[in-house]
Amino acid sequence: MNHDIALKKSVLDELAWEPRVDAAHLGVTAQDGVVCLMGYVDDFGQKHAAEIAAGRVKGVKAVVEEIEVRLPADHLWNDDEIAKRAVDRLAWHDVDPGYDVHIKVEKGWMTLSGHVTWHFQKEAAEADVRHVLGVVGLDNQILIKPKVSVSNVSDDITHALHRSWFFDPTSITLSVDAGAVRLDGTVHSPHERQVAAATAWASPGVTAVENNLSII
Repeated sequence: MNHDIALKKSVLDELAWEPRVDAAHLGVTAQDGVVCLMGYVDDFGQKHAAEIAAGRVKGVKAVVEEIEVRLPADHLWNDDEIAKRAVDRLAWHDVDPGYDVHIKVEKGWMTLSGHVTWHFQKEAAEADVRHVLGVVGLDNQILIKPKVSVSNVSDDITHALHRSWFFDPTSITLSVDAGAVRLDGTVHSPHERQVAAATAWASPGVTAVENNLSII
């Protein structure tokens, strides 16, 4: 079977398998490891889950996501209602003095701004509001302002990568400029690429990660 056809079938099967996604109205194309997702879903959470599901399929090198969110009639909230629901959800995480997140909603499109201390807090804020009813898109502009010194970031990340069974120490190089990290080299799957970036983000003092790892 042609590789592109086989990859398309695998992605469709994974979308059908993912319980968070109703794949009835989704389509897929595949060419040389690049997968394009098309069609529509009922909420933004499904859109995000579909992209994650496609990215974990063996052979996928990149995902182009063109899924539309078509809200059911009973999910058509006005922007004020959407913002209030999002604020209520974020309130559960507003415990760190460095956690300062703001919300803007325009025609169902939500923008997060402000600053946090850690990357995981930025991700948690997005995860909190992703499933708010009425959201059709999300732009996470939260900045990271670490409280710690960045002098040992490079060594910390290098040691963490070397501890992982995923990586050959000679296959990844990194450079650090203040708190901005750049990863270069090769990995064997999108999952390994994500793990490498997550490892870099876990180091105290990191404010940005540029992931230039190639999949071979």
